[in-house]
Amino acid sequence: MSAPGTPPASRTAPDERGSTTVANRAVRRIAERAATEVRAAGPVRVSGASASVRGRRATVALDVTLPYPGPLDEVGERVRSHVVDRTARLTGLTVPSARIHVRALSRQDGTEPAGSAGSARAVATETGQNPTRTARRPWSQRRLPMGLFALTAATACGVLLYEVVSVHAAGRPAARWRVDLVDWLSSHGPGVTATDLAAAAGVFALGVWLLILAVTPGKRRRIPLVAPAPGMRATLERAAAAALLRDAVSDVPGITRVRVRMGRRGARVRARLGFGDRDAALDAVRRAALAAADGFGLARPLKLRVRVRTEPTWRAPTAHEEGGSTR
Repeated sequence: MSAPGTPPASRTAPDERGSTTVANRAVRRIAERAATEVRAAGPVRVSGASASVRGRRATVALDVTLPYPGPLDEVGERVRSHVVDRTARLTGLTVPSARIHVRALSRQDGTEPAGSAGSARAVATETGQNPTRTARRPWSQRRLPMGLFALTAATACGVLLYEVVSVHAAGRPAARWRVDLVDWLSSHGPGVTATDLAAAAGVFALGVWLLILAVTPGKRRRIPLVAPAPGMRATLERAAAAALLRDAVSDVPGITRVRVRMGRRGARVRARLGFGDRDAALDAVRRAALAAADGFGLARPLKLRVRVRTEPTWRAPTAHEEGGSTR
């Protein structure tokens, strides 16, 4: 017979019931706040962050703007250690390390951070450049296709040159392959057989492909940014821009899922709403996406198309939630 107050053996102990999980977003917010708590020659600013939780372990990565002048290695190490300790203490997770990427520097005389979109636009304005016209998509050098074409052409020319020199200078007889090729060309006109048509079509397709490579810039996955200085070019990966837009829209209250498709000149944002007013959420999503895109420093204005749809379990706001609590 068990003593009074003792739980039966068949019941689970209270400390073993259920489980507690920490979301990636919560870890990311804590890491961002921890980075701003470090004080050096000036405030530390966070321009981007990501966090991933796997079981009881969490990995954190931050893009920061450090004060200038100051020892970057020392301040960066202080930020990293403080983010690791603070995040582990507040979340209860194991944070083995944090990746700190110093993206820009900020002067302590009130000027704008070096490398930011605002400073790039200011430089372009002072130098009289038009960012929309001068910042073009970078031109791809296409080393692999042009290298293969040049190697094939050089090999063919080298073999033919060796054959001609050996016949006319050394007095050797012509090679069998050259005699057969000349005889075949003299007895066959263009377009006689299906093989001739296939070979001509292949050569034509190769020429069209080379012309397209020559007149198109390529590098479609990169978006041009405002030039930070004369003679310099800056680009942003479309996948990175889509991820930043997705993170910004995910912070809107009520948004459960976000899909972003980034093009060369525009972006399409598709969001799902779990609760709240749809029109207000649409406006908040548009403002969040525009604010994130403005921080990219794009050379051309981003054409943004936003759509918000409700989830099947969407809950409309009640009159109490819209008007607030009254007493």
